[in-house]
Amino acid sequence: MATRALSHELAEPLSDEDQVVQAMDDASPTKWHLAHTTWFFEAFVLSQFLPGYTRFDDRFEYCFNSYYESVGARHPRPFRGLLTRPSGDAVRAYRAYVDEALETLFSRELPDEAAALVELGINHEQQHQELLLTDILSLFASQPLKPAYRDAAPGEPAGTPDPLTFVDFDGGVFEVGHDGNGFSYDNEGPRHEQLIRPFKLANRCVTNAEWIAFIEDGGYETSALWLADGWNLINAEGWRAPLYYERAEDGYGQMELRGFRPVNPAAPVTHVSYYEADAFARWAGFRLPSEFEWEHASAGLAEQGRTLGSGFLRPQAAPDDAGLTQMFGDVWEWTASAYLPYPGYKPAPGAVGEYNGKFMCNQFVLKGGSCATPEGHIRRTYRNFFYPQQRWQFTGLRLAADA
Repeated sequence: MATRALSHELAEPLSDEDQVVQAMDDASPTKWHLAHTTWFFEAFVLSQFLPGYTRFDDRFEYCFNSYYESVGARHPRPFRGLLTRPSGDAVRAYRAYVDEALETLFSRELPDEAAALVELGINHEQQHQELLLTDILSLFASQPLKPAYRDAAPGEPAGTPDPLTFVDFDGGVFEVGHDGNGFSYDNEGPRHEQLIRPFKLANRCVTNAEWIAFIEDGGYETSALWLADGWNLINAEGWRAPLYYERAEDGYGQMELRGFRPVNPAAPVTHVSYYEADAFARWAGFRLPSEFEWEHASAGLAEQGRTLGSGFLRPQAAPDDAGLTQMFGDVWEWTASAYLPYPGYKPAPGAVGEYNGKFMCNQFVLKGGSCATPEGHIRRTYRNFFYPQQRWQFTGLRLAADA
């Protein structure tokens, strides 16, 4: 119920007009996120495990099913911004109705299968909370008034980044993947052995200052730095900087959830695609780490960082520390690993089996969480995944090299 309440809190600064629009096909309206996460509990928990439950409105399944083919037809994703009906009030009533039914369900003994689906629903809603924020940023960045979702916190540090250093790691055969203790998504297992050769990993994420040096050195104009698909894409789209970057009189600015603000040179660069991250790494003389190198390097580190609960709503400069920093929070870090099943992976039976498995093609793994990731939603084994051209999320990078 705390997770359900947080979704309302995140939507609170928005008008109903804000909540109905989507700025691009990858994004979804806030109202849709609020209704879809509610439909998830209704379709997969209440309809199966609460005797006598009556759906709020049978038509909502068509409107708010996302990609569950086995459930039935659904409204096309690119046109979610056309759903002016049901109204915002109707969606809020829907959430209240489902929350009341969930409370009734929780007052009874919960079968193990139902408890597992509730836990999945909580984590599913947390994913959509991050999407809600990044989709709002996409919407506000497209508007001439450049509105702020929330006001900037006073006294946020800027400055220049400390020089990049590297931490060495020995090679060997290591176990990777989730060990089965506590919640995980099915794509995090089975746990298995992986050969990792000796490598070194940057102590922090790549900063805006370093990215601006890449821009000014002709990084976006040098074909030798780019994968062929990336080179074709940046020229077709006219990309010459990260998403939301704009050149201002006194430097670069970038649209953020706190409005249009000067770029912090010491903060991690964000809103870059896999193609851009890969090109930058090549320009810098390094490479992106594999997801297994990243997971091995993070062993022993606390799974915490500047996530949504920190309240910054944008990446922050790395703290002074001789070891690895920013491994969790600030920005999702692109890896060089294709999003593929682990050895022995089998998707769950039924509709929930569509959650991860069917997307294991043409995408890349990201690790670590971001400034918009809800608290308690980060693990070293967590495998986020996006297509290589996508950059509207809080995505950044960390450099690696062979030892």
